[in-house]
Amino acid sequence: MPSNSVYLEQRIPTQLERAWKAFRENTLAVAGFWLLCILLLVTIFAPWLTPYDPQFQTGHLLQPPSWDNAGTVDYFLGTDDLSRDMLSRLIAGSRLTFGYALLVALAAGVIGVLIGILAGMTSGLKSSFLNHILDTVLSIPSLLLAIIVVAFKGPGEMSILLAVWLALIPRFIRSVYTAVHAEMEKEYILAARLDGANSFYLLYHSVLPNIFMTLSTELTRAISVAILDIAALGFLGLGAQAPSPEWGAMLGDSIELVFTAPWTVTLPGLAIMVSVLVVNLVGDGISQAVNAGTE
Repeated sequence: MPSNSVYLEQRIPTQLERAWKAFRENTLAVAGFWLLCILLLVTIFAPWLTPYDPQFQTGHLLQPPSWDNAGTVDYFLGTDDLSRDMLSRLIAGSRLTFGYALLVALAAGVIGVLIGILAGMTSGLKSSFLNHILDTVLSIPSLLLAIIVVAFKGPGEMSILLAVWLALIPRFIRSVYTAVHAEMEKEYILAARLDGANSFYLLYHSVLPNIFMTLSTELTRAISVAILDIAALGFLGLGAQAPSPEWGAMLGDSIELVFTAPWTVTLPGLAIMVSVLVVNLVGDGISQAVNAGTE
C-alpha cells in the first residue's frame, strides 16, 4: 500500500440529520408540510389576500363558482346568500379557525407540558392525586367540556378560545406526565442520579430528548382537535357569531342551502377537512422521522 495514501473518515450523520432525511423521503409528509406552509402564509397575510371585504355585499346573490357555466372569474368561489364573496370569507376565516386553533394549542401545550413534567418527576401523593383528577377530566369529551365552559361564559370568540384551551390542557398533562414518569423509572436515570446528576440536568439532557416524539404527536393532535372543536362550536352557534367568516359558523349558516347552493356548504367543510388532514400528515411524518432517526 502506498505510504502517501489518505484515509478519509466518513462522518456519521447526527440523529437530527437522519430524521430530516427520513422526513424528506416521506412524500405525503413533505406534501403536507408545503400545504401547511401555504396555510400559515394565508392565515398570516389574510387581510391583504382577500379580493373583497369579507362582509361586503356584492349584489350578486348566490353567484356560482367560476367553473360553473353561470359563474364568473370576478367571484372565483361564488357568493353566499347575502352576496358576499366566498373566497374572501374563506381566507379571512382561516385566522378564526386555523390561526386560533394553532395559538390555543400552543398555549395549552406550554401550560400542560410544564405541569406534566413537574408531575412526572415527582412521586407519591402528588402524582397519584393528579392522576385521579386527569382521569376524571379526560373522561369528558373535549367538545362537551368546551360546551360546558361556553354555557357559563356565553357564546363568542373569546369564550370558545378559553373553552378549547381548558379542554386541551389535561390532554397535554396526561401524555407528558405518562412519558416523563416512564422515563424516570428507567435504569439509566438511576445511574445518572448515582453519579450526582440533578433533576434539571436529567430533564434537559435525558428526559426531554426522549419524549420529543410524544410532544410533537400530542401537539399535532391538539391542533387538529382545536380546529374541529372551534368549527363545531361555530356550527352550533356557540362560538363565533354571524356575520363572522369563521369556517364552522359559515357551515352552520349555509346548511339550509345544501341543495340550492352546495358550494356555500362544501367549501367551508373542505377548508376544515384539508387543514386537519395537513396537520395530521405533518405530525405523522415527524413521528416516523423521529423513529427513523433513533434507529
